[in-house]
Amino acid sequence: MDPRHISSAFVNDRTVRLSRRGLLLAGAGLACATPVIAAPLQLPPLVTPASPERHAGKVVFVELVTPDIAAAKQFYAALFGWTYRDLQADGFVYAQAYLGQRAVAGLVQRAIPAGEHRQPAWLSFLSVPNVDAARATALQNGGKVLFEPRDFPDRGREAVLADPRGAVFAVLTSSSGDPPDVLAMPGDWIWSSLITPDPDADVAFYKALFNYDVFQLPERNGVQHLMLASDGFARASMNPLPASAPNAHPSWVDFVRVEDAVAMASKAMSLGGRVVVAPRVDRHGGKLAVLADPQGAVFGVLEWPSTETKEVPR
Repeated sequence: MDPRHISSAFVNDRTVRLSRRGLLLAGAGLACATPVIAAPLQLPPLVTPASPERHAGKVVFVELVTPDIAAAKQFYAALFGWTYRDLQADGFVYAQAYLGQRAVAGLVQRAIPAGEHRQPAWLSFLSVPNVDAARATALQNGGKVLFEPRDFPDRGREAVLADPRGAVFAVLTSSSGDPPDVLAMPGDWIWSSLITPDPDADVAFYKALFNYDVFQLPERNGVQHLMLASDGFARASMNPLPASAPNAHPSWVDFVRVEDAVAMASKAMSLGGRVVVAPRVDRHGGKLAVLADPQGAVFGVLEWPSTETKEVPR
């Protein structure tokens, strides 16, 4: 079976400031503020019941940091059918999103100080067997630590990092194991893509961190595509920033599986979102689109036939 690949396109210029658990995105250079530590938030386990599965390099969770959690909940509920469980601790507002009984995302409310230009964003959490070892490896290979390793009851140990070009992601060692490698249902996350100026230069960092198997896929329209895999499954792609956006900041973009990308793009617009990249046929034959919610957080939608798999040759 041929390796699978989902290409995507650029997202808006994004850089980071840290505050407690979430991210606030600024329009200037990469900066890290000292976290304001409040009482630990009692987050639910990643997997229930607990599982022994571990899949290094797999995106196992995503969190949205937004200044308006109520509006975000309304948008994603209408778009994907998500429901929510609200959590609070010492003024910290968090909502766990569910698709049926499955937890699919976290939403974090973080105000944007007056006069500062910051953009809400989705944060990808990738599985690692040891967060502290991943932190050390990231630093040894030119990365940065934006949020030092910290334990969260029932959820696990996590840290927020940036790769050498500034793309932000999180690493997590789940207390309850990782989700199994099964096909995501419509409304759940199915793919992730790193958009970066030079995939060849960046792949060494991620291979060192997650021990990925790297597949060089045939160029399409002169554009390079790399696919990252672990445990025999495709995990993510690395795609170059388009020439039309030379100043865009490197970013991870996560994709939700949908039945009809064109219809979902139209629905997102009707709910106050916008289309960043119009629906188009990707190299796997389905359609994808890159969208933004009403507050500006970027995400993708992707069609994926039930007959297809993300398994790759061993």
